[in-house]
Amino acid sequence: MPPSQPYSVPELQQAVLDGSFGPSPRELAVTSAFWLHHTTRLAGSQVTYRNSYLLLRSGDAFGACSFEAGEVSADFCADASGHTLDTLIRHDSEPVRIAALDAYLGRVQPHRSAANAETVTLPTGTPEERAQARDAAVAGLLDIEPGAKVALIGVVNPLVAAIREQGGVPLPCDFNLRTTNWGDPVTDDMTQVLAEADAVVATGMTLGNGSFDRILEHCRKQELPLVVYAQTGSAVARAFLGAGVTALSAEPFPFSQFSADATALYRYRAERT
Repeated sequence: MPPSQPYSVPELQQAVLDGSFGPSPRELAVTSAFWLHHTTRLAGSQVTYRNSYLLLRSGDAFGACSFEAGEVSADFCADASGHTLDTLIRHDSEPVRIAALDAYLGRVQPHRSAANAETVTLPTGTPEERAQARDAAVAGLLDIEPGAKVALIGVVNPLVAAIREQGGVPLPCDFNLRTTNWGDPVTDDMTQVLAEADAVVATGMTLGNGSFDRILEHCRKQELPLVVYAQTGSAVARAFLGAGVTALSAEPFPFSQFSADATALYRYRAERT
């Protein structure tokens, strides 16, 4: 019997702990844990992106969650290997919980073999070429009228451009940026852009900072399209297809920015009712 549809991250966590999605997470252990910090500045940009990730490997899956500076210490990884996933899904730290949940869901249903996933191959190339291909794949999930206002929660400049190419008007929101590459003001007030939006594009990083459920609930109530692009929690976001998430670009680890060779991301669309 398939699990009932979760409508929030805590509901999903409890369903996983109860064994509703497959084997009990008590039976699955973390083989390796690592903490990753990197910076990126694309050619022609004045913006340096700074990201930190916690990665947990269990079997053939990597669970990932980004976090803000200081939220997770590199020392965490020294003792995380060998823990069972149920322990880490109950952890006090939200990024740890999301990474563990992502590892579990990615292991019991890998993206690479999901029947409803469309595989998109990002080409071999420069960081700029691969970023443009990735963000065009995300924007291609938007189904909007010309002039539609699109709340972009988590700003990457190629995605701003890709939304414009789709005919949308981006409403950028980010905790760490003040302007886009073209001088558009970036607000840190998510409520403001959600109130104006005809559609929403949100980063999976919202899973790690606790704002995902608010976005999900708003889009359900207002019947807005919600496209999620996720390196963080790509399998977690997938669990909400049809429960607020209308489309997903899932990019499990290893992420596109860590390779110059062709890699895959997986696009999903919720079934229309």
